[in-house]
Amino acid sequence: MTSRSSVSHGERAKCHPNALARRLFAIAETKQTNITVSADLTTTRELLSIAEALPSTLPLLANSGSFAALGPYIAVFKTHIDIISDFTSDTTDQLQRVAEKHNFLIFEDRKYIDIGNTVQKQYRGGALRIYDWAHIINASVLAGEGIIDALSQTIENGEERDRGILILAEMTSKGSLATGEYTKASVEIARKHKEHVIGFVATRQLSADTRSDEAVPGEDFLIFTTGISISSKGDALGQQYQSPASAMERGADFLIVGRGIYSGSDPVASAKAYRDAGWKAYLSRLEGST
Repeated sequence: MTSRSSVSHGERAKCHPNALARRLFAIAETKQTNITVSADLTTTRELLSIAEALPSTLPLLANSGSFAALGPYIAVFKTHIDIISDFTSDTTDQLQRVAEKHNFLIFEDRKYIDIGNTVQKQYRGGALRIYDWAHIINASVLAGEGIIDALSQTIENGEERDRGILILAEMTSKGSLATGEYTKASVEIARKHKEHVIGFVATRQLSADTRSDEAVPGEDFLIFTTGISISSKGDALGQQYQSPASAMERGADFLIVGRGIYSGSDPVASAKAYRDAGWKAYLSRLEGST
């Protein structure tokens, strides 16, 4: 069986069974970036200023006079839409337009964790209507397989078919309980829902992480890895970081970066630096596996 680490994003874009995954690999290959920016911002203006070249109101840019157009340098834009203090449907309408313009996907980091009936309502309805605008969502299987059943049914029965689920299989926070049997169960549940589960949020490649400890031929789950930093090792609240190179060596496909990009004086320069470091690490992995 060919190792997924030896196959380029371009090749995976051609043969992956999931249409959204194919689209994402194609975006990565076209833009030569594997960066997901984690935009944990609290106003519509800030959110859109990070994605697009709007005059920014972020304090971090107040003295630079620059714009924070990160859209051209990323593959995925990750939101926490429930922390936007002035959220309206126009917030996500505008974000969708920017995503189309700059060719990136939107990932709402909702971390669903409830019974199936509730998560269907949270995903499809309510004030946020996440299904309508987010290409990717994530969920924990702590509540059992029913949560993935419910989210998959929502996608299957909905009008928007370019939607995908990531299972939160591991976390980078110190003392995380998302380990061991929980992680193994995450993989097994994903295998039952491959038509809609495109991969995992995890710190490493998980194909062989099952109770049988055997990888499935042809399996190609995407790995999104959080806690990526070029310089920092951690913070005072338990976050633990790893470098783009170490994450890629462990099997990451897409690198999630937040404060490392937008907490400095020049977010665009930081985004370019992470894009270059992430893509270099990806190419090195390809070369090392040949």
